[in-house]
Amino acid sequence: MPIAYLSLGSNLNKEHNLREAVRLLAAHGRLLAVSAVFETAPVGNPDDPTFFNAAVALETALSPAELKQQVLASIEQRLGRQRSADPNAPRTIDIDLSLYDDAILALGARQIPDPDILRFAHVAAPLADLAPAYRHPETGETLAEIAQRVGAAASQPPLLRRSDVTLPGGQPALAG
Repeated sequence: MPIAYLSLGSNLNKEHNLREAVRLLAAHGRLLAVSAVFETAPVGNPDDPTFFNAAVALETALSPAELKQQVLASIEQRLGRQRSADPNAPRTIDIDLSLYDDAILALGARQIPDPDILRFAHVAAPLADLAPAYRHPETGETLAEIAQRVGAAASQPPLLRRSDVTLPGGQPALAG
């Protein structure tokens, strides 16, 4: 069965919403691994609350479109996600399909692999924590290499690995 790599973020009631999102995701496949939680400053609105970010590996029979349109949208709605004109506005939960096995595809306006993996440490670091040896389908770099490179960029806000926040289903990292 395919493995979906999902990126999660929250800056409103963040610990509760991340935990609940992981619990709800587990109902749609087999939860293989959950990353550590990382805290980072918000992008675009420095006065907003900090974000908690994590990643999940979910083995699922759902197609990328079914997963995104039915499951992720439903979980975001259930947890009170409200979209606004500001793409950086505070949110209860944001769940993005970052990788789907080694597929390269367009999913509406989204691209898989998510281009944000190569741009933002708050996306790359949790994914690398989850599956450090996984090779990016387009660049061939491992997620660990990408996280190190992106995290070293001066433009990235620092990430804080939160050892005091754990999510359900936390498992050892995947081999690749």
